[in-house]
Amino acid sequence: MNARSAWRRVPAAPVSLAAGAVVWEVAGRMAQASSLPPLSRVLDRLVALCREGLILSSLADSLLSLALGLAVSLTAGLVVGTAMGCSRRVEAALGSYVHALLSAPSLVFAPVFFSLLGAGRASVVAVVVMYAVFIVIVTTEAAVRSVPAHLVEMARSYGASERQVLLRVALPAAAPMIMTGVRLGVGRAVTGMINGEMFIAVVGLGHLVTEAGGRFDSASVLAVLLVVVAVALGALALVQAVDRKITHWVPRTARSER
Repeated sequence: MNARSAWRRVPAAPVSLAAGAVVWEVAGRMAQASSLPPLSRVLDRLVALCREGLILSSLADSLLSLALGLAVSLTAGLVVGTAMGCSRRVEAALGSYVHALLSAPSLVFAPVFFSLLGAGRASVVAVVVMYAVFIVIVTTEAAVRSVPAHLVEMARSYGASERQVLLRVALPAAAPMIMTGVRLGVGRAVTGMINGEMFIAVVGLGHLVTEAGGRFDSASVLAVLLVVVAVALGALALVQAVDRKITHWVPRTARSER
């Protein structure tokens, strides 16, 4: 029983990452293929890229594009999603556009942004927004609509205005589901960042991936992708910290179910 209890206390995430690293290293050494270098070689290449100053400068460019795209996506997504959740007329007017653009491949708009905005940061930010904003809108709309009607009616019976109902009842009650949409949006935004930089811009981590891929340098490609994964995990960790602050009132059992 003691051994079983000790095993249950071992955090699953580090064990899973360590197992994945071992499998990657063993598979790379057994395959002996240039397209699948072992993890140790990829890490060596990552250290070399850092020493050359390529990773930090590219990472700064990518993070700026990601931050700008997320700021636009979250602001527009929360505002439009709340408006659609509160008003049937707004949902009828915008719903078809939102769902159509959500289901469309976001990367197909890259040539449009390139022709309109050029091969710069603005195009990458636009791609990030296309990837992230619509999932935030749809989730926010669903969250606002799922607020229990009796909470809204009770607030109105005590004389609350529509603004007070929205800010003090509807949005707090919808916050857990809204934050779920924000987490999904952040993950899609990172994908949009790297795709936009690969297909449009000549800066950032995506540019490094494109250059390394052109040289068939798999170790460099995978090294940069490790940085991209770290960016995604860091962004998600930040969102989860904000989520815990906003939804601290949610019971622990309900939080675990999410």
